[in-house]
Order: sequence, then structure tokens, then C-alpha cells
Amino acid sequence: MSTESITFEQSLQRLDEIVRRMEKGDVPLEEALSLFEEGTRLAGSCSRLLDEAELKVVQLTKGADGAPQETELADAGI
Repeated sequence: MSTESITFEQSLQRLDEIVRRMEKGDVPLEEALSLFEEGTRLAGSCSRLLDEAELKVVQLTKGADGAPQETELADAGI
């Protein structure tokens, strides 16, 4: 499954699984490298998804003049 076809939540869950396996310390080197590479791809995908979400929030909170307004989440009514 490509990282582009899974949700943010699924990516985080898989990252958690990878971290747990690697923290045990009993993963063979080749598998550890493969897991590390997968984790790196997943982390990149999560970062992109968060960046996209942030852009959408900024777009949704534009001021009267069209310029984005930065507000604290508590101030935004969330």
C-alpha cells in the first residue's frame, strides 16, 4: 500500500507499530532498515498532510481584506 493511499490516522498507527517493533531491539538488520525506510516515508506523508491541513485552516480564517489571520485555536472557537 502506498503512503499516498492511506489516511493520516492509518499512517500514524503504522508508525507506532514500526517504533514498537524497533524499540524491542530484536529486529534483524535488513528488516530494521526496511522498517526505517517505511517509517521515513510515512513521516514525510504525515508531514505533508499536516501542512495541507494547516493551509486549509489559514484559508478558512482569512480576514476581511483577504489576508490570513493567525489566531490561537482557543480563540478560533475550536
